[in-house]
Amino acid sequence: MTEPSAPTDPSSDPSVPTGLSVLRDEPVIAVVRAPRIPDAAALCAALAEGGINLTEFTYTTPDVTDHLFRASKAGWRVGVGTVLTAEQARRGVEAGASFLVTPGCRPEVAEAAAVAGVPVVLGALTPTEVAHAVDLGAAAVKIFPARAFGPGYFKDLRGPYPDVPLVASGGVNAGNAAEFLAHGALAVCAGTDVVPPDVVAAGDWAEITRRARAFTAACAGAAGA
Repeated sequence: MTEPSAPTDPSSDPSVPTGLSVLRDEPVIAVVRAPRIPDAAALCAALAEGGINLTEFTYTTPDVTDHLFRASKAGWRVGVGTVLTAEQARRGVEAGASFLVTPGCRPEVAEAAAVAGVPVVLGALTPTEVAHAVDLGAAAVKIFPARAFGPGYFKDLRGPYPDVPLVASGGVNAGNAAEFLAHGALAVCAGTDVVPPDVVAAGDWAEITRRARAFTAACAGAAGA
């Protein structure tokens, strides 16, 4: 596989969109949870070759800040997820995360993100939690677990919250991603369907690219929905 060139650092080019505005053009975030990542930059390159240009490394992965540092220094746009505390938020940003993601509404993480000047995607499920996330300054709200309520739930949330960027996470795969997007999700999170822990740990980048390509191809169906 020919590894694509790393993109330029968005912060060095004012013409390149930063923060979560990129979700309008990049509606898929690869969420990596693995016991081992042999080369974080190579993983991002493999995902990009398959059409996924945003990668979220999580605090459930060992040495996550090292992976963030290596991938961000190589020029890839990465974020850190499963952020539960302000200290984790600060460490992630210092390591190169350009966005933060939480599993629920975490006020101290939202405050740390505001201080650092990076967007935060706060997790929510109910309409009340969505409102709370917006009040805390979320750039987007992650609906988790999305599979539990299905794509139709996003259409329902669009009624009271037509302008809130929603991200579908949890149980999203190539078979249902387009439906989530068609029903109101601005973006979807691709987890084990694209980055299975064992495949990541083995460094099988060709397989990661194949999975990413299949996922993004499936998402393309939402455009005409």
